[in-house]
Amino acid sequence: MMTRCSPQGGYTESPSGLSYTFNFWNLCHTFIYFSHHRVTVPPSGWTNAAHRQGVKILGTLIFEESGSGEADCLQVIVGCPQKGAGPTLRTASMPISKHYASLLAELARQRGFDGYLLNVECPLGGGAEQARALAGWILLLRSELLTKVGPHAQAIWYDSVICNGKLRWQDRLNSLNLPFFLSSDAFFTNYTWPPSFPALTAQYFMSVDPVLINANRSALSSAKSLQNIFIGVDVWGRGSHGGGGFGSYKAITHIDPQSLGLSVALFGQAWTWESEQDNPGWNWDQWWEYERKLWIGPANPQEVVPVPDAPRRPKEPECPHDGFTPISSFFARATPPDPAHLVFCTSFSPGVGLSWFVEGIKVLQTDRGWTDVDKQSSLGDLVWPRPSVTWEGDDRAEPVPSASSALDMSDAWNGGNTLKLSVACAGSTAEDAFFRCIWLPVQSLNVTSLMSYCVHIVYKTVACEGTDLDLGLFVKPLLTDGEDLPEVEVGASTQSDLKHGWTKQVLTFSLPNHATNASVAIGLIVGFAAEDPSQSLDFSISLGQLAVYPSTATTSILKGTPGILWAKFQSTKPIIAPSIDFSGLLAWDIASSLPHLTMETIPSSEDPNPVWILDDTKERFPSFLYFNIYAVPHPHSGSVAGPEAAVFIGTTGLDGRANRFYVDSTLLPRSVMGGRGLRFYMQGVTDRGDVLPWDLCAYVDRMFELGSY
Repeated sequence: MMTRCSPQGGYTESPSGLSYTFNFWNLCHTFIYFSHHRVTVPPSGWTNAAHRQGVKILGTLIFEESGSGEADCLQVIVGCPQKGAGPTLRTASMPISKHYASLLAELARQRGFDGYLLNVECPLGGGAEQARALAGWILLLRSELLTKVGPHAQAIWYDSVICNGKLRWQDRLNSLNLPFFLSSDAFFTNYTWPPSFPALTAQYFMSVDPVLINANRSALSSAKSLQNIFIGVDVWGRGSHGGGGFGSYKAITHIDPQSLGLSVALFGQAWTWESEQDNPGWNWDQWWEYERKLWIGPANPQEVVPVPDAPRRPKEPECPHDGFTPISSFFARATPPDPAHLVFCTSFSPGVGLSWFVEGIKVLQTDRGWTDVDKQSSLGDLVWPRPSVTWEGDDRAEPVPSASSALDMSDAWNGGNTLKLSVACAGSTAEDAFFRCIWLPVQSLNVTSLMSYCVHIVYKTVACEGTDLDLGLFVKPLLTDGEDLPEVEVGASTQSDLKHGWTKQVLTFSLPNHATNASVAIGLIVGFAAEDPSQSLDFSISLGQLAVYPSTATTSILKGTPGILWAKFQSTKPIIAPSIDFSGLLAWDIASSLPHLTMETIPSSEDPNPVWILDDTKERFPSFLYFNIYAVPHPHSGSVAGPEAAVFIGTTGLDGRANRFYVDSTLLPRSVMGGRGLRFYMQGVTDRGDVLPWDLCAYVDRMFELGSY
């Protein structure tokens, strides 16, 4: 499935409030960041959030009928860097230049996104000649994207202009837009189609000459399949079958991704936020329930979701449908990238919060909340709309406990919330009911066979009176259709108590005897003992962090310790006494330090063993999720306090640069003002979720002296 998100609609991405975020990346193949500007570049936070989940994210190149759309489109094809310059080359056909194709590909490379949606919604006055030139230019763009971004890059054509240059949305694939599909990586239809069109699209595609849709070694064109055709569905219901909203499933039923084989392009999925945000009393919790219901169904499986009647087009026959079906029902769930290639780490953040925590300590409390998509991570894809609890170890006759999942913003380990899993168990009179055990899967992952992984989880528990809990982190094979379950070899887990009531468990696992890669479930085996098992009981588990990364089996390999090497402060405003302004730019660099080396003897020159073995994996150099920034005042007399007394002032991420932070003097807490300067601390949080100790962090001083400026 492909989703198209427009930030220029009715919602605003404000860092000082709870805003809309997209959280169902596991159902999405490609995410398009859309606006009505000529070129739309996805914000870095959205790009990071998508890539963290293994989803491509595209910008948009759009030419619309109003304004200079046609002129700018022709300029892009011809490649004149200035309007009115005109080509000096005179040919019988329209020339095609890669000038702008190269610039657009370079922009994607520099900003880290994966390509473009090509939205040409203006007629081309030159007719078929200009339309053909446009299709040829798309091939140049794809060639440049392939070179500068990589083989995963995409240029997707939106059904608009047809082969004679006229603006005629076809709502399906046919001969009028086939040339643009062949030049592109994928095809994106409009959403005003009648119910018969998806099947007609599939039928037409199957009639196309296989030579045209099957790539060969020398051709730039990629191999095409039905999955490269994305049929539009508008969640706003603007002419879309089913009326959009909670009736969107009716349109998706006709597209039939799993049987017919076509893909879905979902327009305006932020409808759940935009359509309700101005209602009295509307809040984020209500939106999250609304959003969950559309995507994964209600938390209560017995709840009936009402579906409004949708208007029918003139002469359109009645099209009966079953009751509401959530969007997730139509698509296979995708796992995040293999931790062997990209470390998996989640604090179960939806990208919003009310507070900010560092290792269980609340360092920030807000009135309106915050939004930072860069902090978004997996919510635990196996616990929504509700956890799939099963009995562990035996086949108990009694019903399994009921369980629910929620995002709790009142507490966190690192970040702004926990994933709270609540379990309720009925009483039992069975002889062995004093101790029962359940399996509670949390997160699916795709892993590589014959490779060792380390997984750690940070959690808290609360149980009702008379109930004792025994939790164990575990990994099991994830059942997939048509495949044998792989063997998972799980090592012994270790447990340690952390600060503020948190606990951490760590274990290693591998797939020793599986020929190919496989999916596994990371979860918890929860044993609970009851003083009186005939009485019902309940307990909850708050998950603060889950990380999975490659495990180094050979202890002789020297691995570096991450740290912050240096920091500097560059003022953006001069300090003029008696007005003091600390506005400026903090910047720093990271480093890796190897353990201290002592060579007691020099080995023989014929010794085949190296005197040291260095880590040569891609993870050998540290990577950070973000950096927490603190400040502490320099008093007018005496020495400055240590980092433990510093006050949190923010995190990196919003501006898209990893190793820098803008300081706005007007936003600094009053508690750090009033001295003769400030000391700023940069504290890194690694891609495994580890917060650097202070001795591996860096600081920089910003001082002033009255009369010296």
